[in-house]
Amino acid sequence: MSESDLILGGAFAPVSYEDWLAEVDKALKGAPFDKKMLHRTYDGITVQPIYTRKDWATDGDPSGFPGLASFTRGGRADGTASDKDGWDIRQEASHPDPAAANQAILADLAKGTTSVLLRFDRAARDGADPATSEGAGVDGVMIASVADLDRVLADVQLQIAPVEFEAGEQALPAAALYFALLRRHGLDPKDCRAILGADPIGALAATGRLGSDLGEALRRTADLAAHVARTAPGSIAVSVDTLAYHGAGASEAEVLAVAMATGTAYLRALTGAGLSVDAAAQQIAFRFAVDCDFFESIAKLRAARKMWSRITAASGASEPSQALCMTVRTADRMMSRVDPWVNILRTSVAAFAAGLGGADAITVQPYDAALGLPDATARRIARNIQHLLLEESSLARVIDPAGGSWYVERLTDQLAEIAWAEFQEIEKEGGIVEALRNGHIAKAIDETWQARCKNLARRKDPLTGVSEFPNIAERVPEHPAPDLAALRAAAGAKADATVAAGLADAAKSAGDGSLTAAAIDAAAAGASMAQMAGALSNGAEETVTPMPIRRFSALFERLRDASVAHTASGQPAPRIFLANIGPIAVHTARATFSKNFFEVAGIEAVNKGGFDDTDACVAAFKDSGCTLAIICSSDKLYAQHAATVAGALKAAGCNYLFLAGHPGDQREAYTAAGVDDFIFLGGNVLDTLEQTLNRLGVRLP
Repeated sequence: MSESDLILGGAFAPVSYEDWLAEVDKALKGAPFDKKMLHRTYDGITVQPIYTRKDWATDGDPSGFPGLASFTRGGRADGTASDKDGWDIRQEASHPDPAAANQAILADLAKGTTSVLLRFDRAARDGADPATSEGAGVDGVMIASVADLDRVLADVQLQIAPVEFEAGEQALPAAALYFALLRRHGLDPKDCRAILGADPIGALAATGRLGSDLGEALRRTADLAAHVARTAPGSIAVSVDTLAYHGAGASEAEVLAVAMATGTAYLRALTGAGLSVDAAAQQIAFRFAVDCDFFESIAKLRAARKMWSRITAASGASEPSQALCMTVRTADRMMSRVDPWVNILRTSVAAFAAGLGGADAITVQPYDAALGLPDATARRIARNIQHLLLEESSLARVIDPAGGSWYVERLTDQLAEIAWAEFQEIEKEGGIVEALRNGHIAKAIDETWQARCKNLARRKDPLTGVSEFPNIAERVPEHPAPDLAALRAAAGAKADATVAAGLADAAKSAGDGSLTAAAIDAAAAGASMAQMAGALSNGAEETVTPMPIRRFSALFERLRDASVAHTASGQPAPRIFLANIGPIAVHTARATFSKNFFEVAGIEAVNKGGFDDTDACVAAFKDSGCTLAIICSSDKLYAQHAATVAGALKAAGCNYLFLAGHPGDQREAYTAAGVDDFIFLGGNVLDTLEQTLNRLGVRLP
């Protein structure tokens, strides 16, 4: 066959947008196009049902090439295609017991992860003594000294496996432990790679407090960056961590704006301390969360690189230094405690988006992360999600596979434009810190969250297994908490406080790396994180209102929890009777809708089949022991029987009666017959279920 024989679409007449639109209008049968076919994101972007070349002008190659400014298509010319393992598979270690954390890390690395994300516990992040702090062992690994860090990273080949730290405000003491550990084992920092996670602005937003004024915190950050740039060029000192904002419910453009404003603040602080623009830019990494909004997540990561390239270029950075280093974690806010196995699907979608968006490293949360400490099976599944994407799907073998999509390219630009405008507003407020102080950022995120709540309550934003298709018979495995009292009791005795005494004097000249060098010496001599934090404290304090922690499914999980607690207390399980009129083919659609509707709150829907006469329906209702009922059938049978059935059910003791479906102009007639309420698509599911539980005597928290 010759090339001329292969015509493909050439045999068909060309189809215009207008031709397609005419076919859509026929399919909609008079329904409004805008209402049915368009939707708006939380950033106000109207997403079209179809995109054409008119939506993305390719003249001049606006997205450029991978590895070249504006880096929209990736920070490296070869992407991850030339790497055997693709992007960095990074697994989080957060078990409070250092020995257990080490076992998990070694198991992960042996089974294919390529780096470690190490989260310090709340005591360490607060700079508190683990022997006395209530935060010891909470939300992270108990690490107080270089000996503890040595136990956590025992047998980890640090020349091969990079480490990323989450130590909050205490990033400098944590970094000191890391470099002291390298010294202990005779490792050259130039041969190892780490992201040390200094992010005082992010820590302030997440916790609402810094133990020193922000100016001092930024000087320490610059000091760490200077030391790392000089002694460990393969590592990065500073992180712009956006997880707190994302977890509070921010939109994607809001996250981008905050990220760029924070990065700009660090760029100013580092260059102000004497680093060149190139050196400063190379010492800043960005950390993003991605959730199930697949295309927006891809576009967000691409837009982040584009925006940072513009900022650094305007600051005088050379083109290679404009490339953004990006680590990505699947989002907390999308994880559910109810039907947690659905989280496997959620994290798979998020990881897929992160890979397509060009993440340098990806951390997939185990599916049971919202229930407590993940078990070994959940960690294995989280690892294998990435292996499947890389090895079976060959995702990393194509550079920017989403590039050139009219939709993705247009969405990337729209997000960047909206985020840039908000970034400018933050700068007008005086920068990211002032915008946190005066509530500008909190107000914007709260407004977005309220909009999300409305859509979640009405199931416009559905949550599979939570607000849609619940399984009230599920049995979620228990996740026993570790014995924190025993771990605290086993915490080492306080070291000699004098080993950190010199840090206060060193802090006075912070900025050139000398403070970090002094902290490393103190850590190597046995100083604890709490001792270093105490020595560095200047008696000042910075406070703002912290970003709240929000999960989408929590709105509905409280209803399920209340029902479970009600039944566990010895009370009758909450139930509602399905008064199905007519044969199964007629009533099943609305009966299924009603079952899913009420079981979202743990209210069992009692289904005794369909009824052809009112007496049989009433008898089944009485036999069920229910006090609530819902009539389910077609509009045609409603017109014939709903009023009669409603009256009979009320006479038989039904305390509250629903009808499934929008009543339209029959509302008054059905209400007069005894129907108390109606459930239908678009109604406020959350309010209706709360009221229903109250009627059943179930106490809500």
